[in-house]
Amino acid sequence: RPISRMLRLSIPDGTEGIAFAPYGDKLRQIRKICSVELFSARRVQSFRTVREEEAGRLLLAVAAAATASDPVNLSNRLSAYAADSSVRAIIGSRFKDRDTFLMILQRGIKLFAGMSLPDLYPSSRLAMLVSRVPGQMKRYREERDAFMDAAVREHQENRAADDDKEGLLDVLLRIQREGQLQFPMSIDNIKSAVGDMFAGGSDTSATTLIWTMAELLKNPRVMRKAQDEVRRALAGQPNVTEDSLGGLNYMRLVIKEVLRLHPPAPLLLPRECMNDCRVLGFDVPKGTMVLVNAWAVSRDPAHWDAAEEFIPERFERGEVDFKGADMEYTPFGAGRRMCPGMSFGLANVELALAGLLYHFDWELPGGAQAKELDMTEKMGVTVRLRRDLLLVPVVRVPLPLD
Repeated sequence: RPISRMLRLSIPDGTEGIAFAPYGDKLRQIRKICSVELFSARRVQSFRTVREEEAGRLLLAVAAAATASDPVNLSNRLSAYAADSSVRAIIGSRFKDRDTFLMILQRGIKLFAGMSLPDLYPSSRLAMLVSRVPGQMKRYREERDAFMDAAVREHQENRAADDDKEGLLDVLLRIQREGQLQFPMSIDNIKSAVGDMFAGGSDTSATTLIWTMAELLKNPRVMRKAQDEVRRALAGQPNVTEDSLGGLNYMRLVIKEVLRLHPPAPLLLPRECMNDCRVLGFDVPKGTMVLVNAWAVSRDPAHWDAAEEFIPERFERGEVDFKGADMEYTPFGAGRRMCPGMSFGLANVELALAGLLYHFDWELPGGAQAKELDMTEKMGVTVRLRRDLLLVPVVRVPLPLD
């Protein structure tokens, strides 16, 4: 995994977490920690209460806007939901500086998404002198480290007695404390892993939810079909819980189609060629940065009928999935570098989406028609709508007052 000159200021050599772990035994070790400890089915299920509480807060905020018949900035609301859910799962609710820590991590994501002069001209001293990015990266690392040190001290002083009550930071500290790793994990490795988990768990989930709601507004037939399914399955229930999501098959097809048309990271994360090789007649030298255009592949008419159209039913037969075996559809990547937190992110997406479809009907502000919705993309760490998604919610199933 290549690391740019600016990113290296935030992640010094030897302090990599999950996303930028060097290939080899260290990568295999961190992948095992992810699959067995951090993102196992049991661990993801242990954060169910966190997800349901944060989804409840999201829906109450939307309901308040509906009462006033005001448009709600769904982009902002969904971003806050995904970020709060992630940071609570990582460091827990009891960390007193959680909100400030959240802002620091979000600022880091924006820095990582940018391209600076020193990245374009890595051998230039002048580029380092005139660019503001090196100073911003160093300040970000100092602020992140200060808050992470405080979080680590707090978690070390208040160890979770029950494994099911461990946050992800607790898990990493426990593994470090047990000292049974082939490659010892430093506090700096843990800090980097926390940043990776936050970026992977918040920005991608929010982006997927925003695009899902936009595509549903743009495609009223699909919206009606998804809402009918959710409301039939949950009929009579006061709110949405994870127990009630089992039969929502069409809603999951909708999410799959959104991930096809709008993979959160359209170029995935960069990779680096480890040896000289030849691809389609081109010589690729060792050390070359390689980008996979997952966005283009998942819209390729050679692999997809009506590739530019939003048709969730194309996944009904289950012949293609996003778990890394089908190279025409890799929103989470594939191989050893595939996103290890896929199930964690999907759990956040499914619960929030079911709640938004169950409790509310949705309209565009000012009586605008679906064809008028601007679907232009904006590039960052993830690709979102260029404009915030403003929608008018209409309460269909009232939320319980308590």
